[in-house]
Amino acid sequence: MKTVLMSLVMVAVIGAAGYDSTGNSKSKAAVDAAENWLALVDGGQYSASWDQAAALFKNAVTKEQWIQALEAARKPLGKNVSRKLKSAHYCSSLPGAPDGKYVVIRFITAFANKKSAIETITPMLDKDGKWRVSGYFIK
Repeated sequence: MKTVLMSLVMVAVIGAAGYDSTGNSKSKAAVDAAENWLALVDGGQYSASWDQAAALFKNAVTKEQWIQALEAARKPLGKNVSRKLKSAHYCSSLPGAPDGKYVVIRFITAFANKKSAIETITPMLDKDGKWRVSGYFIK
């Protein structure tokens, strides 16, 4: 299942992204969308997180596959204790993904059973003009 989770993340090959300190509203809206989506995942609402994901995400994995992947990846970590924005980087091209509008976001996260992790989450601007998550990876 970790393979499914990792295959969704087109940003795994991207190195440390610099924080988009330009005050770019694209990045701010994408970070807000990512935080709202992560709240669903933190609350164990894996089905709802799939429902709220980008079309690209939904086309890559079924809801059942996503639920299984998250149960395998997140449950052993325990509850989210803290999460701090490390970086947000706007880009229009990512390896293995169609060109579009993406923000690669990295959070420094602590879980009950893992004190230090990096969550990389990639919202994209969906066809309806809303930022939705297209990839998620925990390291």
